[in-house]
Amino acid sequence: MAFKRSSGILFHPTSLPGPYGIGDLGPQAYRFVDWLASTGCKIWQILPLGPTGYGDSPYQCFSAFAGNPYLISPDDLLAEGLVTQDDLEALKGLPASRVDFGAVIPKKLDLLLKAFQRFQTNPGDLREAFSYFCAENASWLDDFSLFMALKEVNGGGSWSGWDSALKLRKKTAMTKARKELAEAITRYSFYQFLFFREWTKLRKYANEKGIQIMGDIPIFVAYDSADVWAHPDLFFLDESGNPTVVAGVPPDLFSKTGQLWGNPLYNWEVHKKEGYAWWLSRIHAVLNTVDILRFDHFRGFAGYYEIPATEKTAENGRWVPGPGKDLFRTIDEDLGNGDAAGVGLPIVAEDLGLVTPDVIELLHAFDLPGMKVLQFGFTGPDNPFLPHNYVPNYVAYTGTHDNDTAMGWFNSAPDNEKDFARRYLGVDGHDFAWDLIRAVWKSVAVIAVTPMQDILGLGGEARMNYPSRLGGNWEWRMSENDFREDLAAGLRDLNWMTLR
Repeated sequence: MAFKRSSGILFHPTSLPGPYGIGDLGPQAYRFVDWLASTGCKIWQILPLGPTGYGDSPYQCFSAFAGNPYLISPDDLLAEGLVTQDDLEALKGLPASRVDFGAVIPKKLDLLLKAFQRFQTNPGDLREAFSYFCAENASWLDDFSLFMALKEVNGGGSWSGWDSALKLRKKTAMTKARKELAEAITRYSFYQFLFFREWTKLRKYANEKGIQIMGDIPIFVAYDSADVWAHPDLFFLDESGNPTVVAGVPPDLFSKTGQLWGNPLYNWEVHKKEGYAWWLSRIHAVLNTVDILRFDHFRGFAGYYEIPATEKTAENGRWVPGPGKDLFRTIDEDLGNGDAAGVGLPIVAEDLGLVTPDVIELLHAFDLPGMKVLQFGFTGPDNPFLPHNYVPNYVAYTGTHDNDTAMGWFNSAPDNEKDFARRYLGVDGHDFAWDLIRAVWKSVAVIAVTPMQDILGLGGEARMNYPSRLGGNWEWRMSENDFREDLAAGLRDLNWMTLR
């Protein structure tokens, strides 16, 4: 896709301010869009919007198609007449500066249950819209809602621990479950209806303001997901439904034993025989929610690291070829681009980490922009993450959700790297976050992006995620006072000066 020179902010909806313990798709989301539009930025980058599971990671969701019900706005439910002002009081008093998932989730689910019960009693104008939504999304919604209903009656446990007849989707057991859990199935479908109803309105509002949404497609899905449970043939599982091989990355300078992610790996031969139908459905579903796709761990499409499921670390694995050009040629044709490879693919490739010739070849074959993270660059002038080494077909970042904030990095980096950063940027470091922002914006990269935390000049306390650390991630929230006009004016001027 021929991207235009532009800029954006990386900011997940859970980080929005508000009185209900977690950011949502209500009034503050519209306020953010208004503020972002006032800066002259044209892109709002978010993390995956799926329903998060254990660990609260948006990269480990119960579905690659569903939305996160915790993002549903209490204020919108109130406006719809689905909850009362008294119902909202239970959500008051939760932390405002961070998301306490353990506290907010049960309260949010209780509120959603009340909304569903009122809908059942008096569906009003929502009945027809809900029925239409269920019919339009049946290909994934039916399995997802049943999956969640079964998780509920099994105490929230992974499907690997369910009764074998349900685990293996035996016809009689499935029919019985759909009958006995009909109300719970409808409830989970209703939550999805509410989510997509709100998100569609918000995205339309952003587009009308000239802002495109960039969203993630994680290459892998969680084992404990409706996707793996409903489509076991698409993954390397044994006859009992357990993974035989899992995803990760090998040992490197940062991890002596590598990273054992544990996601089940795709059986790409089966995907190919089916014309990559599941992937095409997934891409269409995500493109119904965002305008630009960022393919996370892009190198895994060229070649991925396969680890036996019995291993406790990632030390004993092997590299296996991925689907490569065949998959992206199919995507290209499906999106209506014919033989013009890459002309219309709205894809950004996360090509960080080990970039081998096959990854570069795949990027070039479809003219996909890769990523550059300036925070990685301060080891010396030959570092490829420094702006003088960029070419236009890149998306350049000060940092990502997996990095420390710019100020957090500067306060903890080795002295030699800090010294090089100051010399390279020609600064003293007192305003290091904006020093990085200015450098990225002035680069030739077609798109420049910075996390909201760097706009605010926050330290390591505002970091979004520590990779491989379970718990304590994804919690940061901004304050209502952070929608500052001086910051908007600074960005607006920088966007004008750099033709973004």
